[in-house]
Amino acid sequence: MALTGPAVPPAAPPSDGADAADAAPVLLYEKPAPGVATLTLNRPRALNAINLAMRDELWGYLEAVAVDPDVRVLVFRGAGPRAFSAGADISEFGAAPSLLAARAARHERDVWDRLERLPVLTIAALHGFCYGAGIELPLYCDLRIAADDTRIALPEVTLGYIPSAGGTQMLPRLMPPGVARGLVLSGDVIDADRALAWGLVNEVVPVARLDERALQAATDLAARDTAALTAAARAIRRGLDLPLADAVALDAAVALAG
Repeated sequence: MALTGPAVPPAAPPSDGADAADAAPVLLYEKPAPGVATLTLNRPRALNAINLAMRDELWGYLEAVAVDPDVRVLVFRGAGPRAFSAGADISEFGAAPSLLAARAARHERDVWDRLERLPVLTIAALHGFCYGAGIELPLYCDLRIAADDTRIALPEVTLGYIPSAGGTQMLPRLMPPGVARGLVLSGDVIDADRALAWGLVNEVVPVARLDERALQAATDLAARDTAALTAAARAIRRGLDLPLADAVALDAAVALAG
């Protein structure tokens, strides 16, 4: 299963002072094509680690996208060549009275639940390190397109805690449950080809083509009836939690509502 054994978290990101010195926003929001928006995690010097500021801005942008009639597909990207995201910024954990308090602060605005309920289609364009929250965010997306240099892991157990942004629940909904259990318990790293074989990503492309392919996929989807596509995607996700008869009834209810 593993490429190199349990994931070793990348070197600790620089302090927020480094980001502040660059005077760069932690998220970049653009509309590159009709019906398409991109949201780029923009802390490349910190491997796009998700800190409290980024989490709060993610919430704000998701709230805005939800009510923007011009956005039908949202693409998530990671700035820089090394990572989509190395996960939560663990350097902030010590800023609260305890690790649990720090993680509770990250959930005051439940970005993951907001993403799950977003009324637009979502695509994650993955490359490099996708560790911890850096893969949990994409698990909530409708499609995941991975560059061939992508490395995926949920290494939280190697640090003495468990994935807390949905990884233990979302992973077995997208890939064989036994394999998902092994990844969570081991913290092992898998590459893009293994992720594709197990159904965790939908497509693997050369890293040089990642942005082009993600934008093409988003543009193709935006040209369709995205309301119907979004409803279908949500019916699939929610139906997995129901007995078959109830899931079929949900499917019919969604179809009638559309």
